[in-house]
Amino acid sequence: MIDTLIFDVDGTLAETEEVHRLAFNRAFSDFGLSWVWDEALYLDLLAVTGGKERIGQYLSRETDKGPVTTEAIAALHKRKTEIYTRMVAEGEIALRPGIAEFLARARERGLTLAIATTTTPANVEALLLATLGAQWRDVFPVVVAGDMVSRKKPAPDVYVLALRLLGKPAENCVAIEDSRNGVLSALAAGLRVIAVRSAFSDSDFTGASVKLDDCAGLSLELLENLA
Repeated sequence: MIDTLIFDVDGTLAETEEVHRLAFNRAFSDFGLSWVWDEALYLDLLAVTGGKERIGQYLSRETDKGPVTTEAIAALHKRKTEIYTRMVAEGEIALRPGIAEFLARARERGLTLAIATTTTPANVEALLLATLGAQWRDVFPVVVAGDMVSRKKPAPDVYVLALRLLGKPAENCVAIEDSRNGVLSALAAGLRVIAVRSAFSDSDFTGASVKLDDCAGLSLELLENLA
């Protein structure tokens, strides 16, 4: 019986990636760097999960940018997180259409809701505080973020940890994702997956049980069909 939904965050609960991109660029500028990630480049870099890892991938390809230490990448990413969380707090991001209603219906049905994401805990808290209010932890009692595990998506680590904290077997849970790496991560942990396209989605949702064009298509009836 399906009694738990585990959500990704970026692109799934909310269309966050454009704000992430802007925050990266502002952080680069604050550090006196001329780096600019346009939409096409950022879409390409999204194949790598994790902000620090994304910066490292960029530098591995743009060798003319010179060597950058791990400490400098961490400082850049910290500044980017500060900028992003401030933008979120100022109301620049809303939940995707259909998400609030789906969360409400799921809670009314008594389903447990959780989060498994590769973004930082600070980003998750900022988004959910801005969109769900101070009681957001009542909605998502279990949150697993990227820095809590050694490997990020597409490795299954965030989902494995979420299942352990929930005390649930994988067959009782469904993951809701918007990216190929997320789908692979959830499948590797033994979960069924509902994949929802987002503004920065890649196109390969192979293995997902359900594929939707938007979050308005999320319904409890889908879960009944998966059971």
